[in-house]
Amino acid sequence: MSLLFSPIDIGPLKLKNRLIIAPMCQYSAEDGQAQDWHTIHLGQLALSGAGLLILEAAAVCAEGRITYGDLGLWDDTTASALAKTLTAIRKYSNIPMGIQLAHAGRKASTQKPWHGGAPISPEDKNGWQVIAPSALPFHEDGPVPLAASQRDIAAIVQQFVEAAKRAADLGFEVIEVHAAHGYLLHEFLSPLSNQRQDEFGGSLENRMRLTLDVFSAVRACVPENIVVGVRISATDWVPGGWDVEQSTTLAIELDKLNCHYLHVSSGGLSPQQEIPVEAGYQVSLAEAIKPYISMPVIAVGLITEPHQAEQILADERADAIAMARGILYNPHWAWQAAAELDGKVEAPAQYLRSEPHGQKGHLTEMDLFKNT
Repeated sequence: MSLLFSPIDIGPLKLKNRLIIAPMCQYSAEDGQAQDWHTIHLGQLALSGAGLLILEAAAVCAEGRITYGDLGLWDDTTASALAKTLTAIRKYSNIPMGIQLAHAGRKASTQKPWHGGAPISPEDKNGWQVIAPSALPFHEDGPVPLAASQRDIAAIVQQFVEAAKRAADLGFEVIEVHAAHGYLLHEFLSPLSNQRQDEFGGSLENRMRLTLDVFSAVRACVPENIVVGVRISATDWVPGGWDVEQSTTLAIELDKLNCHYLHVSSGGLSPQQEIPVEAGYQVSLAEAIKPYISMPVIAVGLITEPHQAEQILADERADAIAMARGILYNPHWAWQAAAELDGKVEAPAQYLRSEPHGQKGHLTEMDLFKNT
């Protein structure tokens, strides 16, 4: 039996297979509100056959968006807009869904990527004042963030809590706390961006404090049947920055707090990063942390071939595989992988006859479509 297409328990949630669609920002919301684009985009991914679909990063406050087009979950209006999309998807797919909660920190207030991604100053249209652990800009010549006060930090924790409650009310089975890619929680973790002298800076224990506080607060405010996990960048890829050893310590502390999974990515904190990009380049990071924790570890990063994903699981380097850009490029990757690995995935009844000649039997009818 294919390991990729075998079930896995992540906390209280049983997934039908180990392929996870990672969060992918679409930068297509209006004032944080999901649009028809999100229904179309997420609708096709919900029919992909993956075991879990994690929506893009949803900002916990308007100032926490990367761009003015980011999805949000900071009030009833943003929640209501997303509810419309979720209702449409659930009518035609029973895939478990999660949402990533995020605050972009000093990397907020930028142009959309296809417009260059440059910082937007607070005085300009679509811009605002950004906040960070310390008054250190992402780019040397970029806008200088405000150093978060104690009151700001308390407010940020509460914003994560309120967003998590809305996610629970919307029926998400999974909530992912975003502590990766150079955004606010990662900024507090890394000594390159955190030069505070209070209880949130300096020592590793202090730099981990906000991430652990946010996780604990989110875990405490939602029902026990909701999975709560964390995504981290396991290294900054910059000497003297956040690294695998510190990530392992954080993972151990999260494990003690009953974190349900660890999603291991890397980079994003500094323009000085030097990333050795190659197939599966982040898998070794997940592999290094995995022996020290009991929760499932998700590997991600240029895992593009079915046998590559299968081998990572067979070698016990990770417990599940996440894909992002590869799924954007080929939303039916799971169908083709199931045929190649002799696995099975669910698909709508309308699509069952699409299987190529000689590859029949790998698509099974989604329960939602039976007897209709």
